[in-house]
Parts: sequence; C-alpha cells; structure tokens
Amino acid sequence: MSIPDYQSLMLPLLESLGDGKEHPIIEIREGIAATLAITERDREELLPSGKQSIYNNRLGWAKTYLDKAGMLRTIRRGVYQITDRGRSVLAEHPTRVDVATLSRFSEFEEFHRRREASQDVDRPSELYVPATTERDETPQESLDTVYQQLRRGLEAEVLAAVRASSFGFFERLVVELLVKMGYGGSLKDAGKAIGRSGDDGLDGVIKEDHLGLDAIYVQAKRWENTVGRPQVQSFAGSLEGVRGRKGVFITTSTFSSEAREYVSRIEKKIVLIDGVQLAGLMVDFDIGVSTINVYEVKKVDSDYFSEE
Repeated sequence: MSIPDYQSLMLPLLESLGDGKEHPIIEIREGIAATLAITERDREELLPSGKQSIYNNRLGWAKTYLDKAGMLRTIRRGVYQITDRGRSVLAEHPTRVDVATLSRFSEFEEFHRRREASQDVDRPSELYVPATTERDETPQESLDTVYQQLRRGLEAEVLAAVRASSFGFFERLVVELLVKMGYGGSLKDAGKAIGRSGDDGLDGVIKEDHLGLDAIYVQAKRWENTVGRPQVQSFAGSLEGVRGRKGVFITTSTFSSEAREYVSRIEKKIVLIDGVQLAGLMVDFDIGVSTINVYEVKKVDSDYFSEE
C-alpha cells in the first residue's frame, strides 16, 4: 500500500503505545509498518530532498503533533510513552485521530496559534499556507515540494537561456561547468583543450583530475533535434581511435532511447548529459544563477539536552 498521510498515522502510533510501556521509535516504526502492510519498498521512498524517508518523516510529524496535544511524551531520545490523556482518547475507540481531534486540547491550540503567528506576512503569496489549513503533507514535505517546484522552474529558465545563447557562449559554459565539477584543471587549461569542431558542436580532451592521471574526451552539441545512436556511436568510435576509455557527450536537446541503450552495452564509459541534466548541473554548481534567499531548517539537538 502507499504510505498514509501523517494524520492517518496518528491513531496507529497512539495504539502502538496503548499498553502504557516505554517504546523505542525503531520498534514503533516496525510495528506500524507491519500492521498497515507498508512494504519495505514503500518505506524506502524518499522526500523530494532525498534526505529522509517519507514514512519516517510522516511518522515523526504524527509524533510531534500528538506530543503537542499532550497525548504522548518523550521519555528519552527515541523512546516514547502514552499519557493519561492519550489513553482516555483511545478509550473512546476512535476510528481516526487527526488535527480536529487534537484541537480539543488547549496545549495544541496554543501550539497552533504560535505556528500561525510565525508565518511571515511578506513571503511570496504562492508559498503562503495558513497554519490553520491542514494538509495531508507534513510541513517538511510541503517545504520540499515547493523547493522542487521552484527548482524545476529555474532549470527550465536556465535551459531556455542556454538554447538562446550564441555558440561561443555555449563553448565557454561547457568549459566552466567541467572545471567547476573538478575536471580539466584550470579554466585556461580546459579552454585550450576544448575547441570548436563545427556542426554547432565542440570537442576535446580534458584532464580527469588536476594531475592529469587520466583523460576524458568531451563532445557537446547545442542542438534542437534529438541526438541519436549514430552520433553517439561515432563519438565512441573516435575514442577507439585515440585509445580513450572515458567520454562525456553533452547536448542542449535530448538523447534517443537507442543512444542511451547503446552506451549501456559498450565497454567504454560514456556519460550522456541532456539539456535537462545540463540545466540541473548549472544550478548545482552555481553557473548562470544567483542565490536570493537561504532558509535554514533546524531541529532540536537531543544530545545537548541529555543529562546521562
């Protein structure tokens, strides 16, 4: 099954603590996953940021909300226990515990009011979600989702700008990107190693590292049409002629499925970078983009508060 939203995990979490004993989070996670038939594959699915599993994130927020409502407490790091209030709610035999249930308690309402007050009134309206509007996504998921939407939009703008640029600009861009990624030594060295080859393309050979212990052959094409197997196979053949073992083929367009299937079967290592990937790398390595805001997301350092 798919992973339930964090509100749907509140009742299973409370029930897993229903015996009144102290339970470690690892045991809780395993028990709920077994009860709800959440597969290992589902549990491995990550947030858009790739830094935490969706299951762990949603269960963590369910725990936080129940804690704020005074229905469970943290005994020590990663170990939880139900409270008298939590037991009284379970005694009602609810079919669901969610934000509406938690809102019965003043502690949770105070938490909600503080959260609403913390919303920045000057943030872009498309990012503003009133704290009183509950969604199936956890706050962390919402933040990750919005970030990915902004990033995809930025990458699309970057790629459009690259496609509209001159070939000379494209040549400099490829050189700068490869150097920023750690290849080619200096910009001067890489610029000399890579040059124009006609057909709106460039090629050359650069150092794999600053010492030049190995070489990487480069071909890049500022194309609108799809790059097919013949072009990639020709590049592979040119590597054979110089006994090259590694190559990078960059295009502002796309590669055909036949081209990708071809490089997956040959002995030589050839990496294909299409326009979307090119734009993503430019964003990753701060080429053609600038930072306008940095938001730090922090959490409590449990070790700091440990007195053991």
